[in-house]
Amino acid sequence: MPDRSREKQRGSAAGNLSRELIVETALGQIDTIGAQSLSMRSLAQELGVEAMSLYRYVHGREDLLEAVVDQLMSDLTASFDDVLTEHWQGFLQTVAHRVRQIAIDHPRAFPLVATRHPAAPWLRPPLRSVEVVELFLDTLIGHGFSDRQAVDTYRSFSSFLLGQLLLESAVRGAEISPLEEPLDEGGAGVPEGDGETEIDDDSQIVRLRPLLSEDRSDEEFEASLESLLDRLGAELSR
Repeated sequence: MPDRSREKQRGSAAGNLSRELIVETALGQIDTIGAQSLSMRSLAQELGVEAMSLYRYVHGREDLLEAVVDQLMSDLTASFDDVLTEHWQGFLQTVAHRVRQIAIDHPRAFPLVATRHPAAPWLRPPLRSVEVVELFLDTLIGHGFSDRQAVDTYRSFSSFLLGQLLLESAVRGAEISPLEEPLDEGGAGVPEGDGETEIDDDSQIVRLRPLLSEDRSDEEFEASLESLLDRLGAELSR
């Protein structure tokens, strides 16, 4: 009789399953135990279902984690309006503070934002969301930035955010090391192209791909170091 009761409860839980609920529960587990410890079994146990039931809604590791990242980044652009983008300085301030809030609210999940592989692999973390980068470039170009200036700003801005916020996340308990394989314990096949997003051919991201793909790490490192030394020198001379 107890076995039948448990089966009935599992059946009821399975009937209430949805992709949104699974992703929300996964984010909650990541916030508590970190992405390294997340498993389909633990996720299914919390939801009161069999692990294989999850694969009706998510196609495995990459799909699940991309969905978690999408949920985190969706709050970033949810309430952008004309007032926030009226001045480019205010826009950058707003984006920076909103990305930082994600790192503060979800420190153990934030490294996913910095390491997930999007449909456009030439984009840099933590602003790797296609929607966010498209808005970023559109806004700066709309304020008179040239293509080169917009891309250079995106690079510098991303480097600043990544370094600062990964450090903050680590202080708050985040695991910065790469995720280990595998997460898919259910034996389900993972479709090719899992977690990918289609990009319009006429988007800024596609048009500016050659500039976004350039490796300018040496130049950027020296520029950042010089800027730091100049700031420290200014502080000492006061």
